Amino acid sequence: MGDLANSSVDFKPQKQGSVGGMEVNHAGDFGATLEDLRDLMELRGAEAIHKIQENYIDTEGLCQRLKTSPADGLSDNPSDLEKRGQVFGQNFIPPKKAKSFLELVWEALQDVTLIILEIAAIISLALSFYQPPGGDSEACGNVATGAEDEGEAEAGWIEGAAILLSVVCVVLVTAFNDWSKEKQFRGLQSRIEQEQRFAVVRNGTVIQIPVAEMVVGDVAQVKYGDLLPADGILIQGNDLKIDESSLTGESDHVKKSVDKDPMLLSGTHVMEGSGKMLVTAVGINSQTGIIFTLLGVGEGEEEKKDKKGCGYPYSKKQDEAVAMEMQPLKSAEGGEVEGEKKKGNVPKKEKSVLQGKLTKLAVQIGKAGLVMSAITVIILVMYFVIETFVVQGREWLTECTPVYVQYFVKFFIIGVTVLVVAVPEGLPLAVTISLAYSVKKMMKDNNLVRHLDACETMGNATAICSDKTGTLTTNRMTVVQAYMGDQHFHKVPHPDQINPKVLDTLTNAVSVNSAYTSKIMPPDKEGGLPKQVGNKTECALLGFILDLKRDYGPVREQIPEEKLYKVYTFNSVRKSMSTVVQLPDGSFRLYSKGASEILLKKCTSIMAGGGEPRGFRPRDRDEMVKKVIEPMACDGLRTICVAYKDLPASPEPDWEDEVGIVSDLICITVVGIEDPVRPEVPDAIKKCQRAGITVRMVTGDNINTARAIAAKCGIIQPGDDFLCIDGKEFNRRIRNEKGEVEQERIDKVWPKLRVLARSSPTDKHTLVKGIIDSTVLEQRQVVAVTGDGTNDGPALKKADVGFAMGIAGTDVAKEASDIILTDDNFSSIVKAVMWGRNVYDSISKFLQFQLTVNVVAVIVAFTGACITQDSPLKAVQMLWVNLIMDTFASLALATEPPTESLLLRKPYGRNNPLISRTMMKNILGHAIYQLTIIFTLLFAGEKIFNIDSGRNAPLHSPPSEHYTIIFNTFVLMQLFNEINARKIHGERNVFDGIFHNPIFCSIVLGTFLMQFVIVQFGGKPFSCTPLNVEQWLWCLLVGVGELLWGQLITTVPTSRLPCLKEAGHALGKEEMIDDDMADDEQEIDHAERELRRGQILWFRGLNRIQTQMEVVSTFKRSGSFQGAARRRSSVLSQLHDVTNISTPTHVVLSTANATGAPGSEFLPSINGTQQKTVHLQSLK
Repeated sequence: MGDLANSSVDFKPQKQGSVGGMEVNHAGDFGATLEDLRDLMELRGAEAIHKIQENYIDTEGLCQRLKTSPADGLSDNPSDLEKRGQVFGQNFIPPKKAKSFLELVWEALQDVTLIILEIAAIISLALSFYQPPGGDSEACGNVATGAEDEGEAEAGWIEGAAILLSVVCVVLVTAFNDWSKEKQFRGLQSRIEQEQRFAVVRNGTVIQIPVAEMVVGDVAQVKYGDLLPADGILIQGNDLKIDESSLTGESDHVKKSVDKDPMLLSGTHVMEGSGKMLVTAVGINSQTGIIFTLLGVGEGEEEKKDKKGCGYPYSKKQDEAVAMEMQPLKSAEGGEVEGEKKKGNVPKKEKSVLQGKLTKLAVQIGKAGLVMSAITVIILVMYFVIETFVVQGREWLTECTPVYVQYFVKFFIIGVTVLVVAVPEGLPLAVTISLAYSVKKMMKDNNLVRHLDACETMGNATAICSDKTGTLTTNRMTVVQAYMGDQHFHKVPHPDQINPKVLDTLTNAVSVNSAYTSKIMPPDKEGGLPKQVGNKTECALLGFILDLKRDYGPVREQIPEEKLYKVYTFNSVRKSMSTVVQLPDGSFRLYSKGASEILLKKCTSIMAGGGEPRGFRPRDRDEMVKKVIEPMACDGLRTICVAYKDLPASPEPDWEDEVGIVSDLICITVVGIEDPVRPEVPDAIKKCQRAGITVRMVTGDNINTARAIAAKCGIIQPGDDFLCIDGKEFNRRIRNEKGEVEQERIDKVWPKLRVLARSSPTDKHTLVKGIIDSTVLEQRQVVAVTGDGTNDGPALKKADVGFAMGIAGTDVAKEASDIILTDDNFSSIVKAVMWGRNVYDSISKFLQFQLTVNVVAVIVAFTGACITQDSPLKAVQMLWVNLIMDTFASLALATEPPTESLLLRKPYGRNNPLISRTMMKNILGHAIYQLTIIFTLLFAGEKIFNIDSGRNAPLHSPPSEHYTIIFNTFVLMQLFNEINARKIHGERNVFDGIFHNPIFCSIVLGTFLMQFVIVQFGGKPFSCTPLNVEQWLWCLLVGVGELLWGQLITTVPTSRLPCLKEAGHALGKEEMIDDDMADDEQEIDHAERELRRGQILWFRGLNRIQTQMEVVSTFKRSGSFQGAARRRSSVLSQLHDVTNISTPTHVVLSTANATGAPGSEFLPSINGTQQKTVHLQSLK
């Protein structure tokens, strides 16, 4: 790391460089230079301590050099803070430069279909300027017969130019969308940045400041769950353990202490304990910053790769990387790049449910389009060649070559246009627009979306595992019952009712043995409730002390945090916290508090009414549990025990022996803390249940409390068949004799499980993983999880969607999550479900619309080309249709606001197809209507309207009314069908809520006006000729007919049409193959499964050849034939119909044999099973 850090000096942004000159001048002001501190921060452990002692005597000395006080921190003097910023840098990493609009245009131009179109257009342009020698034009066939006047003949260049122009339009629109998307991300990022604050001591008081305002010399308070925003040196610590894996890759927690290893690094997580650190390096000079600066060199290429690789989630990650507030390296590019690659096969985050389905659908449609366009070109060329050289018996004359080439280019352009229309490049756009729109709106609903795809995954959620404290409850804790001095008080007692000795001991125990950051502040508003700052359970106990007319302030002043002798901080394993203080006579006293059933087991005495301890046997404990703790828990109270113990001064106890130290305690009190259920939660849970989502509560509280709260929330209802168990019982049920978790065992537990109490983070993770991996129900589960603690990280990461708490959540939890609930409220999750379903429906609406246009346009272009030797829809017209249906329709349909009715249906789940049978009915139904109309117009239009026929027109002939009417009708039918597409579940009223979506209305109107302009004034470039009023009215009438036809289709019940198939299934679980196969092969395989039986035969033929070649080449290499066979069969075994075909097994082997390849002597060793494997492949 040392060399890296030093070399990174060169990469520093110029601004820093210019400050470099000032460093020398300021070295006199501060006793340490930037370079000194950077060198110091590269050392670890004993080396670091040695260096501090050598240069600064101790940390106190370093504080003096940096002009700061370990106790009071910096002064709030703005000029001092500014000067520190200039000398030592500011605490943010300069964001990476956003892509300019031109760069985005260049990226949009990389689209293959657009490149093909551009080339075709340029060839067409070049050829249109070539004129065959005058007299011989007859010899070249009826090429220029339509060009009666000179002007028309010269207008040949217009088509090429128009195609180029429309390509420019498409590119600009795409680039603009990308640009606005990036802008939104930057906005989102800065919002996340502004929200991150950190506690520092200034002028002796602890204040929360934005991370970017931290400077070198600040004294920061670090506690459990923090993500360190700068490098520093520990000046006081209690049992501090740090997870440095984001920097070092080591997963073990590193113990930090002032005398052994005081170095704290930015981007690392505090997993346990608390302490104070002196900030010594910020921004690009901190360890994370140095790595970022080094990464800055390769940023350009990294970004390009990422951008191409996968739509949105990655470009987002890149923006996260530049987070001003020193996001840990995990989210930075390069930080976990290898991790990403290694996890390639995990069916998590890389592709969301929707993305997986869309990718597959797009591959299928793209293939079909490619085949159609290729056939179109081939047919056109064959037709022309046979017609010209065989039927008319012409010779190929040299001077006619350019004219013929011009024809071929025209055919090629028609083919490419069919492809352009067939490929749904509007899909990624629709997804992006829909998601970006949702993300923006979800912000208002208190959902801060960190990963875009989480938004739509949420719509598919079938299960939510929620925390109790703070999510389902208000997280405003108050003590309402207490047991002390042998009495059970059902409300807070009056101080006179309690022995003063007991009261003093309790006051000391609570004041000292809680984080000093927890305190009760006066209310913000007159008459409001006092403000609870810090840990809410501790605040409840401090509030209890205040209710007993005592004060914790003086006790804390008397014993400041620095004087605490030893602290065993709270963690999920201990479920308790203990603090040791040294008494004036040199002996020690330990105060302990924690979950009552855990701490009471360690108590051997209890304070009696007179204030004296008396024996507390296991029998007494059982009675107390029965008479005090269980009744409290059944009222939904959380029970906490407070205890103490005196320890001798000599011999000094072994503080590392925690079990020995925290035992034989004297119980002072057991209190019942109430955390009321949020008033809106029961309603929100009812909505979830109605929407087919199972809510489970996973909590650290005891089983009775958890069950009581679950009943209040409506998670469990009397009469239901449900399970409420605690962590111990859960583990007993899911683990086998060896202690390993078994999926079959989990499958017996989770479907009925509603409450998991006293659960550890590992239990939570096991449960989430078990539900996600389960295949018991036909629907695979999509699980959302809420979490706030550092230890919830693994479960949040494993879940399909992780929700972190914005207020109570630790930085670690937020880092692992996909969505942050800014108000910590369960009802916000319900809103997220609504938005997620809306995204899914928006995409489906768009697909329903787009596929109708695709089917019709491709069939029209194809049959038109085959029968009339020219597509009725010209290339430029097709591009216009493509523009309406892709860009505008995606905008119109993707911005529909959600309605409550979305929560009335069951979730789609992972395996449900994108295109339901109802949608398929709509697509095919409307396609039939449109094709009927267009073919009627194409072959009988001239008779109906009494106009000249546009069929078989020669090259460069002027546009005909006939084809203009076809084009106009086609576009108007799409416009009205766009209104039909607003409903996908077979609803009758397609206008329902249309005026709530101004974007939709304006786009439909705008498109109509543009169409009017194109038809009336588009002329040659658009191959249009103006229509009269009557023709317009007929076109409109046919368009409106779409709405009536839509009603007719809705009337036909889907169940009566068994022939309809769904499309766009998700990737099945068994398809997520763990083989190291190339991704594209996988994709083709998934698509292959869906192709109809006819195509399967075709693929089977190809595959048979492929397999035979592979077998032969394997023999040639004399390598392991079995390996190849196994590899192929693992891929192919997923394809359908393996079983129901039988052909002789010798096919492959005989082929292999026939080649007489070297290595054929291996044949005899192939036994029956391998023959079988080969046989399956040969079938395929």
